[in-house]
Amino acid sequence: MTTYRAEYEKWLDNPALSEAEWKELHDIRNDDNEIKSRFFAPLEFGTAGLRGTMKLGLHHMNVHVIRHATQAFANVISAGGDEAKQKGIIICYDCRINSDVFAREAACIMAGNGIRVRLFDALRPTPELSFAVRHYGATAGLNITASHNPREYNGYKVYWSDGSQLPPEHAAQIAEQMSKIDIFTGFTRADYDEAVASGAIELIGSETDEAFLQHVLAQSIDRDVVSRVADDFKIVYTPFHGAGHLLVPEALGRLGIKHLYPVPEQMVIDGAFPTVESPNPENPEGFYLAVELARKVGSDLIIGTDPDSDRIGTMIRSGDEYVPLSGNQLGVLLLDYIITAKKAAGALPEKAAAVKSIVTTSMADAVCEANGVHIESTFTGFKFMAERIAQWEAEGSWQYIFAFEESYGYMCGDYVRDKDAVTASMMVAEMAAAYHEKGMTLLDAMNSLYEKYGYYAERTLNLVMPGLDGLEKMAKLMASLRSEPPAEIAGETVAAQRDYLSGEMSVAGLGVVGRTSISGSNVLYFELKDGSAFIVRPSGTEPKIKIYILVHGISSADCAARVEKYSAYAESLRK
Repeated sequence: MTTYRAEYEKWLDNPALSEAEWKELHDIRNDDNEIKSRFFAPLEFGTAGLRGTMKLGLHHMNVHVIRHATQAFANVISAGGDEAKQKGIIICYDCRINSDVFAREAACIMAGNGIRVRLFDALRPTPELSFAVRHYGATAGLNITASHNPREYNGYKVYWSDGSQLPPEHAAQIAEQMSKIDIFTGFTRADYDEAVASGAIELIGSETDEAFLQHVLAQSIDRDVVSRVADDFKIVYTPFHGAGHLLVPEALGRLGIKHLYPVPEQMVIDGAFPTVESPNPENPEGFYLAVELARKVGSDLIIGTDPDSDRIGTMIRSGDEYVPLSGNQLGVLLLDYIITAKKAAGALPEKAAAVKSIVTTSMADAVCEANGVHIESTFTGFKFMAERIAQWEAEGSWQYIFAFEESYGYMCGDYVRDKDAVTASMMVAEMAAAYHEKGMTLLDAMNSLYEKYGYYAERTLNLVMPGLDGLEKMAKLMASLRSEPPAEIAGETVAAQRDYLSGEMSVAGLGVVGRTSISGSNVLYFELKDGSAFIVRPSGTEPKIKIYILVHGISSADCAARVEKYSAYAESLRK
């Protein structure tokens, strides 16, 4: 009997299954492919925790996997001794199906292990969890969320005491513990009602919201400009059925926005996301209801946040149409606005600095260079940006004012260590109001920045590789690009290659000529002769290879042509 069949039989015969769970597994007994897909391997626990589709089985998200992971997480916390257990854990969840159930189960496991638990009384944004970990001085944090993934997904996102996602060493410790614990019998669980009654599980809510919002509003640089345009400046907002539904409107209202129009259908909390195919603010098609409302009320700006409210997307009025800004464009706009507004207010630190990821637009570098602001790049993920910011703080060197990445994530302020769509929504509203006073939209503003700093364009392509052989295909493609790197891409010579896994920097004909400043991540970065960048990396949460194309040209048309040329080459890698 194959290993996955043996694991299937172990689950099927286990008395821990409910009758409904037993039936779910029994019904697939003649479907070997389905059994294999559920039991061929456990979900891999990494620095982002776990993420997968909600089904019964070892390779999916379900209550048994939640208990298993939480016991392992509890063991790692407990290794820190009584002080770590008393500082405890903050647990949060989003709108997804089963998120509240999974969060409560995780709370029961933690309490059963003598770890103090603060559990949010309802769904909350991911950045508020990051804030709460720091605010309460907790040892760790946990959010049950799958961020912007489709409705069938859920996830287990883990944080450490600094408020950022789990460092690699702790993720490895949790994974090691999971390998030693029996999924059905290896956990200790407290009764929920008894734990709440005894104080082992403490419910938190409005008082934490208020503390968080005070920090959010403190990021405003020029609230007066909002009041000056408030009578005729309009914003439509959608939380895509998720956790931004309360705090984003509250933050915008406190900023001074008078005309805010939430999309009624999408203010309804619903993990089935009935009004959209995918609740991802990166996808303009998901904004159709917001666009309908914006046309009706004559809105200047549309803001959308994903289900756990850590990502933000925008659409800007252009005549009768609404046009999306990319994650890179919005990031550059915010970076330039924060620098400019802080300079005007006399609040820009002497050693101001920004952080971005290596796959984010190089236009950010041009903005910083022109304004005398230091900028550095890290691997993709805010845990790496948070780590860099912490290093600056420890050294007393640079003072960060903004961090962002191309995938619609933005962070400012020292109270969160993750992307934050609540604060970003407020900052975008203030920025848009400032340009509104000048008679400009954010599209006008973006065009003015191109004229000032030069023309840039970017595109991210996803080479989806699903199925049991998806991981194998992804590994094969990365291995091929390493062993036989292309001498040219779409007819353009590859001037240099950076392998961020090994840290080697290579030049054609010369071989290895140096080392990258950071290493250890599976990313290949090809520098082209025309100044463009072609970057390849496997996704850490989904079965796909991500390809980033970054170009710099003499005009928008020139940039667009280069992006299309390199995109065609990227598509050829699917074969």
